[in-house]
Amino acid sequence: MIDFELSEASKNLRMMVHGAAEAFMRPVSRQYDEEEHTIPWDFINFMWQATQGSDANLAGKKSSKEEPERNLQLTVSIEELSWGDAGIYLAMPGPGLGGAAVAAAGTAEQKARFLSRFRSGKPKWAGMAITEPGAGSDSSAIQTTAVRDGDHWVLNGTKIFCTAGQKALEESEGFVVVWATVDKSAGRAGIKAFIVEHGTPGITVGKLERKLGIRASDTAMLILEDCRVPLDNILGRPEVPATSEGFKGVMATFDATRPAVAASAIGIGRAAIEFVREAIEKEGVAIRYGVAASKLKAVERDFMEMESLLQAARLLTWRAAWMMDHHMHNNLEASMAKAKAGLAVTQITQKAVEILGPLGYSRSLLVEKWMRDAKINDIFEGTQQINMMIVARRILGYSSRELS
Repeated sequence: MIDFELSEASKNLRMMVHGAAEAFMRPVSRQYDEEEHTIPWDFINFMWQATQGSDANLAGKKSSKEEPERNLQLTVSIEELSWGDAGIYLAMPGPGLGGAAVAAAGTAEQKARFLSRFRSGKPKWAGMAITEPGAGSDSSAIQTTAVRDGDHWVLNGTKIFCTAGQKALEESEGFVVVWATVDKSAGRAGIKAFIVEHGTPGITVGKLERKLGIRASDTAMLILEDCRVPLDNILGRPEVPATSEGFKGVMATFDATRPAVAASAIGIGRAAIEFVREAIEKEGVAIRYGVAASKLKAVERDFMEMESLLQAARLLTWRAAWMMDHHMHNNLEASMAKAKAGLAVTQITQKAVEILGPLGYSRSLLVEKWMRDAKINDIFEGTQQINMMIVARRILGYSSRELS
């Protein structure tokens, strides 16, 4: 059963990653927040070299030995990196969400063809393009089309809010996994995922979004105009007919990535909590644990509530990751972790600003930035409402048609 303590290997990893976050991310956090869309190449090149050996499994390479804590250690690492800076963390090179989709639903040949690139050469990215101007949480509303033309698929449509879209297509030899419908009348059963390589004619970056937070991360609009991709770039087996099984296969991506999003939220929340503790202790306020609530100061009660929210989110996240490491189905737990962490970090960072008053609201501290960075974790890869609905369906045994 899962332990509440990390192994020595995970603790050592956490210490090492924290050191990198403290040295290379936190000092430039404000800079890349102010200089939106500036690419932090020094950090990117450093992390690319540092992760070439240790990140093998993320790139689809089999490890030479069993790695029973791989996903748990990933969440631990992401917490530390996001403690440093969530936006810079999201700018890191690697397979990302696009690679996770290939790993979850791709054939063995596709995994070898598309993921091996992340083990050598220059930094590379992969993205996932799902959201459209008229299709957000309801993926069945996707309007981007894929029409077969001989030995190619022809894609047409517009995608928005694609993380690392520009880096995947223009700044590296990466790719983007594009969701499109092959049959609009089939609803979700007609949705397929297509791998669009960098340099493919017909796909362009329309613009980069100007955002509230995570500004070091590029968030792109992608325009597909008669974009032709090879027939075997459809994710999974092309001969599979339009059924909901193919859609469910790609959706399984999120069972792996939602704990990672939760871990990022936890890193931001922890940064805020640590800063608040240091600030109030400088004012002579020590947090008194074990004292009756009626005898605590209001700021002490608020701080303890912040800590409890963070710890609850962390334990849910570790559980979801632990289940993945033990090959257990974690759809419920992944959504619970994502929902809890997204809400918790929003509440924690808002309370941090409140406790620190006008100084917390000012740009002289990073606290207001953490509040801005926090909110995205309650939105992307499934909003708070969507994840709560998934949790309800799994607990009550309802289908998506029965509870929507």
